[in-house]
Amino acid sequence: MLETVRDLLSWAFILGGGFFLIVGGIGLLRLPDFFARMHAAGIIDTIGTDLLLLGMMIQAGFSLVTLKLLLIVLFIMFTSPTAAHALAKAALHGGHKPQLATGGDDDRGAD
Repeated sequence: MLETVRDLLSWAFILGGGFFLIVGGIGLLRLPDFFARMHAAGIIDTIGTDLLLLGMMIQAGFSLVTLKLLLIVLFIMFTSPTAAHALAKAALHGGHKPQLATGGDDDRGAD
């Protein structure tokens, strides 16, 4: 019984992580500019990967593998947002401007 609960919980995290990765990958293809794509990449890198690794940790049980996966999760949680921020700052410093919404067809909420 306990093993079934562990399997269901781990697969829920793994499927959730897979969902984030697929949606983020579609966002990388569909989003309009560099900064929006970079935001999607940072989200899927942090949330999607961490959910996958958490599911693997639950599946592995209490072992040395779990400790190693935990260290990978911590590494990703610190480095991914930092790398995305550094990349955005470098792009802005290099003269890359974000695409800003203008009036007209793109104006949401105005009837």
